[in-house]
Amino acid sequence: MDTGTERPVPLWAERVVRLLPLLALPVCLWRLPIGFDHLMGMDAEPMSWTRWANVAYVCALSLLTESAALLCRGLVRPWGEVVPRWVPGIGGRRIPPLVAVVPAALGGLVLTGLLIDWVLRVFHIAGFAEAPYTSVWWKVLGDVVSGLFVLWGPLVLAVTYAYHRRRRTAS
Repeated sequence: MDTGTERPVPLWAERVVRLLPLLALPVCLWRLPIGFDHLMGMDAEPMSWTRWANVAYVCALSLLTESAALLCRGLVRPWGEVVPRWVPGIGGRRIPPLVAVVPAALGGLVLTGLLIDWVLRVFHIAGFAEAPYTSVWWKVLGDVVSGLFVLWGPLVLAVTYAYHRRRRTAS
């Protein structure tokens, strides 16, 4: 697929990067009612901060999550290879591949750790358990929403590897 990058971006990588914000969106929306002390069927204590601190926290966390998902587009776009010309002082310079690969790989590994934790909790492996829910339907919904989100880690690692291969051969 022609994206304006030095080397062609694999079609699968382009599609995955477009999918990442959509995988993060359900968990971001799931968090918002929790800021208002609606626990989405979890049988747990509400957050102990003031209402507006709770709301600010979950909104900030959701915005950061979506921003990180959108930032992954740099792995398939020209601005992930060359600093845009409008950036003062460094515009037009090539970005060393490791400047993008290291943070993306670290983020992908952390998110893959969440996937492992999710599998252990949802399937009650090795004594891990999740918070109890008030009904099986809340539990299923929570597992699906969080399950979509934890797919993010391996997908980011795959796209990071594709970026690394593409940039490594460009030199």
